Amino acid sequence: MKNHLKKILYIYKRELSHLASQNLSNSKKMNFLAHIYLSGENDLIKIGNFMADGIRGKQFEHFPEDVQKGIILHRAIDTYTDSHDVFRQSTKRLHEKYHHYSGVIVDIVYDHFLAKNWSNYSDEKLEDFINRFYSSLHENYDILTEKTQGMMPYMIDQNWLLSYRTVEGIHRILTQMDRRSKNASKMQFASEELKEFYDEFEQEFTLFFEDIKVHAKQKLQSL
Repeated sequence: MKNHLKKILYIYKRELSHLASQNLSNSKKMNFLAHIYLSGENDLIKIGNFMADGIRGKQFEHFPEDVQKGIILHRAIDTYTDSHDVFRQSTKRLHEKYHHYSGVIVDIVYDHFLAKNWSNYSDEKLEDFINRFYSSLHENYDILTEKTQGMMPYMIDQNWLLSYRTVEGIHRILTQMDRRSKNASKMQFASEELKEFYDEFEQEFTLFFEDIKVHAKQKLQSL
């Protein structure tokens, strides 16, 4: 009987870990900055790209046309990213320890380098870019998903987008995401790898981002 109970407990814990993993994979990833930047100047496309992770299948067809474009663009960016050799090189460095969470971590790490090197990619100050986006969320509140509406106050109050600029900010984001996985992902510790391989990750981001900019622009023009 004792061994039987141990087996049941083991299976239960394993299923909890699996569900936590699925919940994280199926929720917003929080690598928002690059998606917003790659959306061009249309506020509704930015919003669609921003909240696309929480919109499944053909649900996007219920949104205004430009929001739909943002959702489609987001999916194209994710598909391209996951298959890109440089991105996969970054994830390989983390895979032994973080397994299938490696891609989620690299997404966040790349947003750090976009924020840190923002002046290389935009003439607008990062703070101004972020504040304009926050304003657009308020102005278009009624078309946001419930999840996005619920997240907004925390995102803006804690200024998640600006926090990407520091390693400490990235650590806080990774810790939040780890909690959402019931600490199964161990992502809260990934800032150590970021510090250890900082130059390598930055070089890989720089190479990757040149390619994704071209791809996103072409996709946007085709929509």
